[in-house]
Amino acid sequence: MSTLAGLLALAGALFALAGSLGLLTLGSFYERVHPPTLGTTFGSALLLAACAIHSSSVEGRLVLHFLLIGVFMTLTTPVTFVVLMRAALHRDAAEGRDLLAPVQRTPTGPVEQSGE
Repeated sequence: MSTLAGLLALAGALFALAGSLGLLTLGSFYERVHPPTLGTTFGSALLLAACAIHSSSVEGRLVLHFLLIGVFMTLTTPVTFVVLMRAALHRDAAEGRDLLAPVQRTPTGPVEQSGE
């Protein structure tokens, strides 16, 4: 069991690292918000599973309080993501940058429509 917990913890740490690197390397806010949300959420889930397995094997009984942490993370992360995206869209609209303008597709690639 200890080996499984170690492998899950390592995999979770690697996912969290990938999300953190995405946060550092991508350019705009809209690009940077996705990797941490996805990578660290899955990485944290793997770490919580590792903690539950390790604690259960050490104490000799099933330890489930880590599931409660996982439930709260599963509920709060998407809500926070949506709130951040809406706030950024509102800020951009207030500054005159309309990122939701329709995009017309052409054979050579997407072309933004002018604000006529």
